[in-house]
Amino acid sequence: MITIIDYGMGNLGSVFSMFKRIGIKSHVTSDLEEIHKARKILLPGVGAFDQAMRRISESGMQKVLNDKAIKEKVPVLGVCLGMQLLTESSKEGNLSGLGWIPGRALSFAEELNDTSLKIPHMGWNNVVKTKSSALTNDFTDEYRFYFVHSYFVKCKERSNAILESTYGLTFDSAIQRDNIFGAQFHPEKSHKYGMKLFENFAKI
Repeated sequence: MITIIDYGMGNLGSVFSMFKRIGIKSHVTSDLEEIHKARKILLPGVGAFDQAMRRISESGMQKVLNDKAIKEKVPVLGVCLGMQLLTESSKEGNLSGLGWIPGRALSFAEELNDTSLKIPHMGWNNVVKTKSSALTNDFTDEYRFYFVHSYFVKCKERSNAILESTYGLTFDSAIQRDNIFGAQFHPEKSHKYGMKLFENFAKI
């Protein structure tokens, strides 16, 4: 069973529907007791970094999530903004992230030299494996995913980057530190490629 965290920001229905489609049990919850019982967690996210961290903190979820990810070491997957929240901070806001993976979310608007490229980065993009990971098991060069984001993660330790993509610059499109995983793209919008990633996560 995969516990999808509802903190008020994210494509909850789409993620749940994708798991249902591939025959993997999941449920959506904001209940702290339910999260405390979780054996596998998905942290979605669409919107602003500070707003997301504020909701996680004020709801009491942050302590429970820290206990699950750091103390109990249950598998956690952050998706899109959810991946950025795994890091220490973001140029989008002033609040600290969860800090589980050393790194920061940077701004395409500030980092891109090619002014012809549209922001947000939106659409299909290929991914390149930079390190073996259970999350990307059996991925090939044809794998591509659907992205919608104006900020991108740069890991402090290159060993934590497991997929890279290029949009005017090369950025970390999936990351991992021990039991904690992140995907900048939207698996729930990425058809067979997203199904494979979710299946891999369910097997971890």
